[in-house]
Amino acid sequence: MEVQLHELTPVLSSVERDAAERQQQQRQQRQLAMSDTRRALVLDAARSVFADKGVEGASIREIARRAGYTPGAIYSYFESKEAIYAALLAESLERLNAEVAAARSFKLQPQLTLAAKAQAWFGFYARNPRDLDLGFYLVQGLAPRGLTGELNQQLNGRLQDALRPCEQALQAMGLSLDVALRENTALFAHGVGLLLLQHTGRIRLFGQSADALFVAYVGQLVERLQPDAAATPRGLDQPDLFGL
Repeated sequence: MEVQLHELTPVLSSVERDAAERQQQQRQQRQLAMSDTRRALVLDAARSVFADKGVEGASIREIARRAGYTPGAIYSYFESKEAIYAALLAESLERLNAEVAAARSFKLQPQLTLAAKAQAWFGFYARNPRDLDLGFYLVQGLAPRGLTGELNQQLNGRLQDALRPCEQALQAMGLSLDVALRENTALFAHGVGLLLLQHTGRIRLFGQSADALFVAYVGQLVERLQPDAAATPRGLDQPDLFGL
């Protein structure tokens, strides 16, 4: 039988195979890193466009222009501007959850855990007003337009995850599930109201500090729920709620 030279397949040694596999992995890693970098540039550009024009006023063309890409390149990462918005919000909520998770917990003093976790989510939005806009759809008029019901539910779930440690702390303070949920909802509503006043500059009308008012609210909440503990002179058994 006659064998043509072009039909011969070279047999690689184990060393050569390992080297080829490493090269392939490195190429894939570089491609992934490049893809992640391009995606991050798109999200940064979209954040800027949404802040200037809102979601309804934004366009893929404008996002692409600011990112330095063609509109066609954007569609290789996101199917629509609403999908970009959802990705930005999801990223924001993950950072929020990470900050709340990093806040200290106090096993035997749930009132301190409540204060620490509440200050974590409040402080996150106070320092990042654009994330406040994203989280409450303020860049598109107080409605999650363009998001599917399933996606909106997922995003809402991540926000609830960030607030759940406060609710759990309230339960640890002796509240029932229903009462803890009610108090946590009121705490969140109060904090968001203060954040909006700060974000819009309206807090200056009253000559007040949003952060100081929030600290006071949490302190009064603990005093109302645990009057005996709150009545203990500071410096003895009861530590400063926010002197964590």
